Amino acid sequence: MTDITILDGGMGRELARLGAPFKQPEWSALALMEAPETVKTVHQSFINSGSQVITTNSYSLVPFHIGEDVFQQRVRELTHLSGKLARDAADEADHEVQVAASVAPLFGSYRADLYQADRVTDIATPIIEELAPFADLWLLETQCVIDESNRVITLIEQIDTAQKPIWVSFTLEDSEQTAEPLLRSGETVVDAVKAMQKRGIDAILFNCSQPEIIGEAIELTQRLLSEMGENNIKIGAYANAFPPTPKDATANDGLDELREDLTPPAYLTWVQQWQSKGASLIGGCCGIGPEHILAIKEYTQNHTS
Repeated sequence: MTDITILDGGMGRELARLGAPFKQPEWSALALMEAPETVKTVHQSFINSGSQVITTNSYSLVPFHIGEDVFQQRVRELTHLSGKLARDAADEADHEVQVAASVAPLFGSYRADLYQADRVTDIATPIIEELAPFADLWLLETQCVIDESNRVITLIEQIDTAQKPIWVSFTLEDSEQTAEPLLRSGETVVDAVKAMQKRGIDAILFNCSQPEIIGEAIELTQRLLSEMGENNIKIGAYANAFPPTPKDATANDGLDELREDLTPPAYLTWVQQWQSKGASLIGGCCGIGPEHILAIKEYTQNHTS
């Protein structure tokens, strides 16, 4: 099986567990504003548990979370800070750690209905410009609108001319059974994979979805890439610990409950399944903490190829 590169876990819930300022709608952005040292502490916690890639705490630095006024006034300052905190933590680590620059869904998680193509450039540009000096790679997270992913990829290629790897991670419909894996927009995983292959990105991942639904998407992606003769695109996964999220969920109403069954050993079972299906970039999303990452590290140490 393919060796695993270990990603980090969910920043927001770990901040909350540390007692950092944390509430909706600001989510993990609030700690950047009021207690940035806690963000670095979380990065270090994941690194100490075995993460080889950490993700900047820039996910919530969009108007959907911090509001239009704060976005206009502080997006560059806060995004720069998120990049520096991650870079400092990575550089101080006792093993090699890469920084993934997180570009979130610009109009809110799961909210394909709020997508505005004409605002992508205005929102994404300052985020990309401020993260570029700190990034080893780019990670578009929780994507569910293919057009949005395409537009952000174009901006990254225009702004960051260093040609760093670009990873795109999609979130999957998991509130109901579907005939084939779908993005939360209703677009198909098949169309997403084909679009990303055409753009020449470096990795396709699936995140912020239930672990039960991710395996099928990995299997489909592996098959499609094989059929296209595409051997250079890596596959990855980092699930959340939420129950199924209904289509009418509104991400800013409050904190979702976490599943109690996704203990580190239980989550590791899913990790092993994803690896067997072809995934090599594996970590965790909301509710997956350093203890889960440590379990993955210990597993990889005992099962290196």
